[in-house]
Amino acid sequence: MIKIKNYINGDLALPTDNQCLDVFNPSNGEVYAKCPNSSIDDLELAIESSKKSFQKWSSLKQSERSDFLFLIADLIEKNIDDFANAESLDNGKPLTLSKSLDIPRSIKNLRFFASLSNSIRPVSYRKENVISDILKQPLGIVGTISPWNLPLYLFTWKIAPALVSGNCVIAKPSEITPYTAYLFSKICIEAELPKGVLNIIHGDGKVIGREIVKHDKIKAISFTGGTKTGKEIAIQASNNLKKINLEMGGKNPVLIFDDCDYDKMMNSLLKSSFLNQGQICLAGSRIYIQKTIYKKFRDEFIERVKKLKVGDPFDKKTNQGAIVSSQHLEKIIMYVKKAVDEGGHIATGGDIPDIPNECCNGWYFSPTVIENLPQNSIVNQEEIFGPVVTLAEFEDEKEAIQMANNTNYGLASIIWTKDINRAHKLAELIESGLVWVNCWLERDLRTPFGGIKNSGFGKEGGKYALDFFTESKNICTKYYD
Repeated sequence: MIKIKNYINGDLALPTDNQCLDVFNPSNGEVYAKCPNSSIDDLELAIESSKKSFQKWSSLKQSERSDFLFLIADLIEKNIDDFANAESLDNGKPLTLSKSLDIPRSIKNLRFFASLSNSIRPVSYRKENVISDILKQPLGIVGTISPWNLPLYLFTWKIAPALVSGNCVIAKPSEITPYTAYLFSKICIEAELPKGVLNIIHGDGKVIGREIVKHDKIKAISFTGGTKTGKEIAIQASNNLKKINLEMGGKNPVLIFDDCDYDKMMNSLLKSSFLNQGQICLAGSRIYIQKTIYKKFRDEFIERVKKLKVGDPFDKKTNQGAIVSSQHLEKIIMYVKKAVDEGGHIATGGDIPDIPNECCNGWYFSPTVIENLPQNSIVNQEEIFGPVVTLAEFEDEKEAIQMANNTNYGLASIIWTKDINRAHKLAELIESGLVWVNCWLERDLRTPFGGIKNSGFGKEGGKYALDFFTESKNICTKYYD
């Protein structure tokens, strides 16, 4: 049994009241670790350590703060196998995915923000004999709350820009997937990151997560997770006028036109639909196909989906691992039942597969394709966050846009067409913060990331993240002859 600990004031510590949560291995349904269920007392210890460390940390040269991030990235890379195994044990995703995407991207996040911050130069404006110098100053103590679907990937995506900007960070990983954040704590100790600069608090989001949001010493909250929780954070944070960045749910449309590069589209679509068991906020879950190619597409897509191998995440042949928790599996099952009730046809999947041997009690769901649902169906309107997609056909561009925008979400969208003029015209009309044309999950980390409508508030990535974690100050000086 692994005993996960908090990381407070540079040391590993059990919660002050010794309360812990069970942590499950999704691949077999068994408890494999105990995780702190932290209280306000643990948070106060973390806050106090950050208060003591802020002045020294923020006063370091920018290059010195970056060097710590570079060193931490190097140490994770040195231990990439341990981190990848922990991520798959914790989350249920295929080990091949953890090792090829999650952990490498976590390393890249640290190095990217360390390099970017070193490259930014002070800005000054001159007007006659008046000079305005623009300073970027850290906020102080900030809070980050990261989700369970990409545990270390999104944990580092938040803490890296916060730390390198000179802030001290109270980070709360998901209590469902705490293991890699715990390993990260050990790496910070090995790297001799100054005490109190980063504190990692584990526990129930409804308890310690709420306390982090409420605390008056925490100046900003960066959150990734469900829309309902994000709205609650926005309301609570407004009481203290905290800065907030909310990256929330998605119900992303895929528009496939009959002039697309069919083979490239099909290869990409399997990933955009089912990578990480569909547990990615950027997954294309509503697939709209031009009527002229609908039947051809449908038959081939379903054939390919049926060939995806669901099973043990540690089997190299596995394409689809386990669903993260029994509760989330029940949620997915509920939505598929609703689809049937609303007249949907299950073209493939819709069931729990029979997984042999030691994984027989794990939480698995077959990749599922649903047809014939009305656009206002709850399954087309609410985020399922699982290996479930819906298919529908459209006649022309006008109908495609109407269908794509028929949701309260606006995170990402995908357009497949060889007509670049059409693609860019539609990209401007689609209500989403990110539009991929003839690709999916291509990311330049310098670009802004974030949704609109119920998908988010604010932007992450590049200088946008650095701007969020700092305040701009104008020092205006007039010089006399």
